[in-house]
Amino acid sequence: MVQSVELLLDDAGEAEVRRQWAELARLGLAAPRGDTHRPHITVAVAREIWPRIDRALAGLEFAPLPVRLGGLLIFGARRPILVRSAIVTEELLDLHRRVDELVRGCPDMPANTRPGAWTPHVTLARRVTPEQLGAAVDAVATDHEFPAVVVGIRRWDGDARHEHVVVGGR
Repeated sequence: MVQSVELLLDDAGEAEVRRQWAELARLGLAAPRGDTHRPHITVAVAREIWPRIDRALAGLEFAPLPVRLGGLLIFGARRPILVRSAIVTEELLDLHRRVDELVRGCPDMPANTRPGAWTPHVTLARRVTPEQLGAAVDAVATDHEFPAVVVGIRRWDGDARHEHVVVGGR
């Protein structure tokens, strides 16, 4: 499994993503559900993130950050992942860069989460078959962005299936 550092959304942004998850689940897609699955933007991933990094993250200068969730993206080919992009701003990139500086050096960090290669997004559904893609996109496609606010940073431990909010959040 993996561990990650994730940006948490405000109630309105979370509610809209959860609405989309419910619509995708209604279609039989593997959309996240339950209390441990919270809408988020992943900013760092590693096989292990050490406890000292949690302490460093807790000391990170952080203020709520307005973001806009935009268009749909599809990652992968055989078992695609449907995501909604988080529109890149200098402030979002700065926060990502500051988190990366703290987490850098942890084992097995994928290159696609590093500054210059990161695509900020919120996952909507995993393991979408090519035959399901059209219906999935139709179910959640909108022709407008919607606002959200990053209100906190959490650490997710995929082994223990446990979250720990390190900054802000709820």
